[in-house]
Amino acid sequence: MQATVPVSSSLHTTSTAADPTALSTQTNNMALVPAPPSETPLFAEVDMCSDSSATTVRATVIQASTVFYDTPATLDKAERFLAEAAGYGSQLVVFPEAFIGGYPRGSSFGATIGSRTAKGREDFRKYHASAIDVPGPEVDRLAAMAGKYKVYLVMGVIEREGYTLYCTVLFFDSQGHYMGKHRKVMPTAVERIVWGFGDGSTIPVFGTPIGKIGAAICWENRMPLLRTAMYGKGIEIYCAPTADSRDTWQATMTHIALEGGCFVLSANQFCRRKDYPPPPEYVFLGVEEDLTPDSVVCAGGSVIISPLGTVLAGPNYDGEALISADLDLGEIARAKFDFDVVGHYSRPEVLSLTVRDHPTNAVMFTSESAKTEASRR
Repeated sequence: MQATVPVSSSLHTTSTAADPTALSTQTNNMALVPAPPSETPLFAEVDMCSDSSATTVRATVIQASTVFYDTPATLDKAERFLAEAAGYGSQLVVFPEAFIGGYPRGSSFGATIGSRTAKGREDFRKYHASAIDVPGPEVDRLAAMAGKYKVYLVMGVIEREGYTLYCTVLFFDSQGHYMGKHRKVMPTAVERIVWGFGDGSTIPVFGTPIGKIGAAICWENRMPLLRTAMYGKGIEIYCAPTADSRDTWQATMTHIALEGGCFVLSANQFCRRKDYPPPPEYVFLGVEEDLTPDSVVCAGGSVIISPLGTVLAGPNYDGEALISADLDLGEIARAKFDFDVVGHYSRPEVLSLTVRDHPTNAVMFTSESAKTEASRR
């Protein structure tokens, strides 16, 4: 099964993909409506070749924009998409980078070398206020959503720890439990002004009944050693939330699928200028005067790719959408017969990797009493 379900900005139109096996949905209040009668099944059957050891997982990547500076509204929007994906039978749902909290595209936060502006500091205050604590009430709500709709949920968030922000992915199981997080280890370019750096303690790969799931965010997917660490943990479903909608991103995703012998699920936002606050509250530096409210500032490109490099669904550049495919996990073994990057195609006596996977804290206390005393100050 592969299907892309467009979602209109007003959430009330009916759209049907061209594929005869595609999904039909009316998106008013994200309510599901039955597809018209057809001799073709709603979901194409996957030939499992009578192999009981192989499993099929229905996965969906969400392509949608944040409600910027409004985290409660963004959580409401996430639940609507999650409900719709669950209605199609999705078992795994992946959201874009920084979906909760927002990707501050076009913003400089008033920073130049040697100075910061008063407006830039206020922009950071508002952005900090939109971020979430982990753990925290927003995490609890996301966990409850995953449990309510019985899906594994991979969610891009802006995490707040004190006054430092991190671009983070949160993982939840289908029973409504928070499993853990990955913090982006290397923010790109100006992102480093507002986001901290993750360390080796948050590069998880979770073993689940639907496969081994992990994530890398946007351009850290270009870091060969990070990818190798995840391959070393046996990743099977490689989630790649991103903010990159350029054509070159597709080549990166295909390469990772082939290199890792894994499914790659990349979710990006689709945003227009009107999805961000208007100027002068929010300014796209250097291009604001060229933009109209309907100008596309992030074109999406969300995609699902198989371990043999086959595009199963997407890329979509048309608007907000749910991009879905059935993942035949037997394809992993078929791909690794050709190339197992940390197995039979490795040469550890020549090339090897050591990962320092302990937390790296700026301040460490040697005793519990010292930590307790410090917490009271």
